[in-house]
Amino acid sequence: MTDDEFRSGFVSIVGRPNVGKSTLVNQLVGRKVSIVSSRPQTTRTQVRGVRTTERSQIVLLDTPGIHKPRTPLGERTNTRALSTLDEVDVICFLVDASEPIGRGDRFVAELVGQARTPTVLVVNKVDVASRDQTLEHLAVASGELGDIAAFVPCSARTGDGIDALVGEIEARLPPGPRYYPDGVVSDQPEGVLAAELLREKLLAQTHDELPHSIAVTADDVEERETRSGPLLAIRLVVRVERESQRGIVIGRGASRLRQAGTDAREELEALLGTRVHLDTHVRVDRDWQRRPAALDRLGF
Repeated sequence: MTDDEFRSGFVSIVGRPNVGKSTLVNQLVGRKVSIVSSRPQTTRTQVRGVRTTERSQIVLLDTPGIHKPRTPLGERTNTRALSTLDEVDVICFLVDASEPIGRGDRFVAELVGQARTPTVLVVNKVDVASRDQTLEHLAVASGELGDIAAFVPCSARTGDGIDALVGEIEARLPPGPRYYPDGVVSDQPEGVLAAELLREKLLAQTHDELPHSIAVTADDVEERETRSGPLLAIRLVVRVERESQRGIVIGRGASRLRQAGTDAREELEALLGTRVHLDTHVRVDRDWQRRPAALDRLGF
């Protein structure tokens, strides 16, 4: 294989919850394709982000945070996160440089170690960690986290170390085609992106009031021609588990839902380059996280 051969392949981003996986995907792609929140387990589906340059195309799978599950939803998100590890070309295993390597990281390392895929350990959040913390992580990782092909300290938030990470990934990709045309950064449908953006905005507003109790789906997506030009109309349904949670999501005088919808719409318009109308509704779907039939219906 020569240096000028075009390389392409699939990369799974894994780690325990809240280590910065979605932020890393967005940084690698160069724009937002996955929602970001301070809440653990924000990502519930595999999001494909695509980074294309003259040298390579990297297709990124932003997986849910791997954790010891307490609900059927947790079991399914774990299964989804682990299902591709033997099928991708590279695994990027993230740990948080600002926190000690703990049982959660070792749990993920044990599962990753069962795959036969080259693994790059990414020590993330070096922008908020000391140099000694970062060096300690690298030392622990090299001795305790299994067969690691490369170690890269970086900050997904600032972009520091990202070029080195891309180099390590590219070195392990096979020669291959462009799986996606130039300019494509994600294969998420507009409705899925709208639903995820609305959930991100609601999580940011509700803080600890609704831990993991919100599911947002797009029930209808329609392209319309109006006097002012094309309009993408999307009907979004927010599902909560209790009637009391419905009031929290809506807010006084519907202020919370209205503001979250406005913020999501404005960001979606900037991403898609077209006018968007979001029709938002809140529905009580009791204990949806624990009912397999509800998870099937919601696509988990």
